[in-house]
Amino acid sequence: MQRLLVTGGAGFIGSNFVHHVIENTDAHVTVLDKLTYAGNRASLEGLPSDRLRFVEGDIADAELVDGLFADVDSVVHYAAESHNDNSLHDPRPFLDTNIIGTYTLLEAARRHDRRFHHISTDEVYGDLELDDPERFTEQTPYNPSSPYSSTKAGSDLLVRAWVRSFGVRATISNCSNNYGPYQHVEKFIPRQITNVIRGIRPKLYGAGQNVRDWIHADDHSSAVLTILDKGEIGETYLIGADGEKDNKSVVELILTEMGQPADAYDHVTDRAGHDLRYAIDSTKLRTELGWTPAFGDFESGLASTIAWYRDNEAWWASSKDATESFYASKGQ
Repeated sequence: MQRLLVTGGAGFIGSNFVHHVIENTDAHVTVLDKLTYAGNRASLEGLPSDRLRFVEGDIADAELVDGLFADVDSVVHYAAESHNDNSLHDPRPFLDTNIIGTYTLLEAARRHDRRFHHISTDEVYGDLELDDPERFTEQTPYNPSSPYSSTKAGSDLLVRAWVRSFGVRATISNCSNNYGPYQHVEKFIPRQITNVIRGIRPKLYGAGQNVRDWIHADDHSSAVLTILDKGEIGETYLIGADGEKDNKSVVELILTEMGQPADAYDHVTDRAGHDLRYAIDSTKLRTELGWTPAFGDFESGLASTIAWYRDNEAWWASSKDATESFYASKGQ
């Protein structure tokens, strides 16, 4: 893993991974990012230029991708269109990036025989009932419910097919909801944090009963490194930190941590097709590969995240007004 290509490395989870790799290994990293609205070069500032190369480009550009694969040993594929609301508004970019882009990368991995790790989501499994004692496992059937999750499911299946049909040396991980630094303010947790910082009341979809299994981006990064190092080719690993919280509790925790009354938020129109509950069983990753999360509880990770957004308003301020204007137009 001396030369590593990270697709989508200027995005939220990808940039956290790049920081983690630079800080914890000796690897040289090439980042390929299209720099859509969700990518931000500023997320990579401060990293050593002698170990980080940035390339602006599209993962569906086969010629560009082929040249990059020739110069690396391993690839971690984060690049994706990933926002459910956006996929409901305009599904096409999700097909272009999540399906065609992944296909393009897999073909390059096949030609150059590169180790390939594919980042996916627990949303490919659909959702669980609120009172269901079960959690998602590697054997859970796929049941996606949005253009976003269905295209991610499709990309997972492409990876599995390229492993079986062409011998591509690939692994897959499906992760629960991430939070932490460098996340775009359109997303649930940073939106509420930055609302409070700006003196705006947080917004809660519907009754706020929807449950998500939260994991700090640092823990996701350490899990991916573990899989890249120890994972068995062709296998899927679920990444989770036992962080189940309903959205109402998350908003109230944010408000309390930021010195506001716990009920100082507004209910807004629920999202179409809003999945009820996600829950990850990461037993396989923990027992077979020996991984454990560093953030032992959601509250400590949330406090660290709030502090980051307070200290880095220059990073998110330029996106905030446009994001809130968009949601206001939808009554959210």
